Order: sequence, then structure tokens, then C-alpha cells
Amino acid sequence: MDVLLEVENVSKFFGGLGANQNLTFNIEGGEIIGLIGPNGSGKTTLINVITGNYTADSGRIRFIGRDIVGLTPYVINRLGIARTYQVVQPFVGMSVLENVATGALFGRSGKNRTLKAGLEKANEVLALCRIVDKRNELVENLTIADVKRLEIAKAMATDPHLLLLDEVMAGLSPKEIDDALEIIAKINKMGVTLLVVEHVMKAVMAISHRVIVLHQGKLMAIGNPEAIVKDEQVIKAYLGEKYVTRRKKSGGS
Repeated sequence: MDVLLEVENVSKFFGGLGANQNLTFNIEGGEIIGLIGPNGSGKTTLINVITGNYTADSGRIRFIGRDIVGLTPYVINRLGIARTYQVVQPFVGMSVLENVATGALFGRSGKNRTLKAGLEKANEVLALCRIVDKRNELVENLTIADVKRLEIAKAMATDPHLLLLDEVMAGLSPKEIDDALEIIAKINKMGVTLLVVEHVMKAVMAISHRVIVLHQGKLMAIGNPEAIVKDEQVIKAYLGEKYVTRRKKSGGS
């Protein structure tokens, strides 16, 4: 597979706080990458840096070979990077269909679409995200599960090559999480590469080809899910030294 996104020695500081510090990794086309770490480890900051909401203080980010540091979010989106938000941001006062059609008309392929084509694209994406039956609902009337699906649909309507999902499973029931995982897997099979930020460990380990672990703004580990769940540094970052000690005493189980 070809490298889609290259992150090289990227840092972002807020005053003296290094939210991201010298991060280096690649994402290959077709991958699902899980991005995990304790609260405050820099996961959402990294998404904001990649998508142009924040500008990296140092380092390089290349997308399909093009340096994107310093570009505005809408330019980066039109290159083919889309994202969802941890705090959902629907266009209030508009219907579900209108929300998604906005993405279809202003994303990567938007300039070549008529309004009719944009609405057709929106309906396709709503069906993919299993929310097409709510297309005429005002977004403020949706359940949390429906709003999460809407976030994915809005992003997918922009025709991304790379989709960044920021905790789209937070607050969902086990059944709703399973539904979200099915949607993510289907999106990946369509050829979209994904970077998935998630605290639901069972979910992120089930779908990821590789997992990136951040801790205190730094890259702690990167590897396949099987290796990550056995990494004692990762376990300490999440569960603490006492857990590691108990695990060793019990034979590593």
C-alpha cells in the first residue's frame, strides 16, 4: 500500500504545554488506524493539527505527497481529509438531509455538483450511515446515536480519502457501538482510510489494523492490536503500576 499521510516530528504547544511533541508516523492507504491514550494525551489536538484547525509549531505533514501544514481547514478538506468532532456540531435549524447535502456541495467534489446531485449524494451517504429514514427531521430532534451517525455522514459527504473519527462511539449502547463498527468497516471497504480516536478499547482493537498510543503528548507505542494490548507501558498509562504488578503476579493474564 502507498503512504497516504506522513507525520514527521510534529509538535504543537499551548504556552509551555506540549500537547503534541515530535510525533512521527505514517498512515497507508486502506488502513484503519486506532488512536488511543489517556485524557489529555493529545489525540484531539493531533486531529486539529492534521485538519488545519491548529497549525503545527514544528514538523511536517504530507498528504498524498503534498505538505499541508499552514493550509486552511476547507482547503485540506477539499484535498480529501474529513473529520468528525468529539463535541458534535450539527447545523441547528436544518434538516438531516440539508446538513449532509452541505458537505456534498462544499467538499472535495462539491464544485462539480449541482444541488440535485448534492441531494442525491446526501441520500446515498445517509443510507450508508443508517439514518436515511430521519432525513427530513430537524437535527435538534435526533437521539445521540443518530447525531453520531449524522457526524459521520456529514464527513463522508465531502468524499474523503482519509476520514478522522473523534470518539464517534462515546455515549452509545453496546448495540449502537456494534452498529457504528459495521458502518466504519463498510466505509473502509469502500476505499476510505480511517484514523479512529476512541476510548472504547474493545471497539478500537476490533477494527484497527494498527494502533497508535499517545501519552502526555508523546508517541508511546505503535503496532498491531495484539502487541499493543500486551505492552506494559501502555497498560501503565491506562491502568497504573498496581495493575501491572497484579498482572505479573497472576502470570500475565
